[in-house]
Amino acid sequence: MAPFSSPPGRELRLGRRELLLGTMAAGFALVVRPVSASTITTSAEGLTAGWVSLPAADGAVRAYRARPAKGAGFPVVLVVQEIFGVHAHIQDVCRRLARLGYLAIAPSLFDRQGDVTRLPDIAAILPLVMTVPDAQVMADLDAAAAWAAASGEGDGSRLGITGFCWGGRITWLYAAHNPKLKAGVAWYGRLEGTASERQPLFPIDLVTRLKAPVLGLYAGQDDSIPNESVQRMQRALKAAGSPSRIEVFPGAPHGFHADYRPSYRAAAAAAGWAQMRAWFRTNGVV
Repeated sequence: MAPFSSPPGRELRLGRRELLLGTMAAGFALVVRPVSASTITTSAEGLTAGWVSLPAADGAVRAYRARPAKGAGFPVVLVVQEIFGVHAHIQDVCRRLARLGYLAIAPSLFDRQGDVTRLPDIAAILPLVMTVPDAQVMADLDAAAAWAAASGEGDGSRLGITGFCWGGRITWLYAAHNPKLKAGVAWYGRLEGTASERQPLFPIDLVTRLKAPVLGLYAGQDDSIPNESVQRMQRALKAAGSPSRIEVFPGAPHGFHADYRPSYRAAAAAAGWAQMRAWFRTNGVV
């Protein structure tokens, strides 16, 4: 299988920088090495998986996508990265979803700002990530959804999104952004924060503007997202009569789905994954 693929009739041309980024993102970010012994690796056998180029307003966006090798018009799930980029774990999540019959696509949302996979620690990554405008992210996710539909690989009328940590917050935002979205699943994404020019709103500000139901999967022992923040979001959703809801996993830490890190909790990760699948089925992402 070729490491890169493109839509029918459209040749993918990548320069030296793009090729380097693709090579780096094939493994894990420097900051998370060495990886845990519990790391899951999903085979690409029987799948079409690799990097594609998405047309965007200011050029092109790289994305990793995976789908069943046979067939077309699959339901689409946008997969939103953690702050560590579209590294091996996010790619593996795409392949796991592909094995369930989805076209899963993870756009590389920080490429314009820099390559986070080469940064040594979170202290170096966070300043870069803070320069990424929410508006840019929403546009790139739109580009991924449009590519999936235009390529014939995906069915744009059956669109879902899931994201982890940084991507969890983005999942809530995208549910308020795209009226075509059927459902979202946000894994331990920030719900509140200090507004800035680039990140003007947080999920709790958008409760009444959600265009698709979101399932929030949160950790009871999260050092970065206080239980009080989750409870305020739960009250806001209830007051708005929203179909969205939050499930809290007692005893689990932040990042409990990340099987490549010590934070991984297999039982909570499996339960969350099962709830995500059920949420997508219930809300038309099938």
